[in-house]
Amino acid sequence: MSVQREMRRQYAIVTGANIGIGEAIAKRLAADGAQVLLVARNAAELERVAAEIRTAGGVAYPLAADLAEPEAVARIVAMARSAMGGIDMLVNCASLTHNGDFFSITDEQWRNAFEIKVFAAIRLCRTAWPDLRESKGSIVNICGIGARTPTPFTAITAGSSSAMLAITKLLAHAGVTDGVQVNAINPGLVHTPRIQRTLGASGVGLIFVTTVLSLQIPPACRELRMRRKNRARKDAGGDR
Repeated sequence: MSVQREMRRQYAIVTGANIGIGEAIAKRLAADGAQVLLVARNAAELERVAAEIRTAGGVAYPLAADLAEPEAVARIVAMARSAMGGIDMLVNCASLTHNGDFFSITDEQWRNAFEIKVFAAIRLCRTAWPDLRESKGSIVNICGIGARTPTPFTAITAGSSSAMLAITKLLAHAGVTDGVQVNAINPGLVHTPRIQRTLGASGVGLIFVTTVLSLQIPPACRELRMRRKNRARKDAGGDR
């Protein structure tokens, strides 16, 4: 069975679907035949994404909602049930970050970021779980590479992504019993509007990128690369 035919029976919720990675995920799911509920705060951007999906022959339902508000989750799940008839997939991609040094970030910035990235995802997973258990569906949490390789300029991203990675592992255990597949994706540096803004803001853009790229290489890979380099030097100079 083709992926597209299989996806025609799928109903997905994608948060952060108005831009960047979330938009790309929503469009790909729709292109493969899934019906997609698009969730974000920016209504105009959601309408744009929904229109592009429909023009391409897909099915999309835009829903403007502030995930920082606990009551928004019930509205999202209710619309998924009424508009699509159920939930097979939940993609938690929404995030709110403030790049900067750890000591420059305020309590309010920490709270806002965790409210969108972590607490909203917790609420959605908890509320949609009965539907996902019934459909034997799946959850995908977009955590960010900061969960594995924090950098000096991405304190909030690293903190919130690490929390989401831990939650993913906890839910994965529950999913074994309930038949729900739960995974996390740790994307590296992706050319999105957010990255463009980071590069254009102040003179730390190049430092930010080079630091992220260097730290995205897993430590084991860096060690292997160093061993190969040392071996090459030894072979070139001969054993002494």
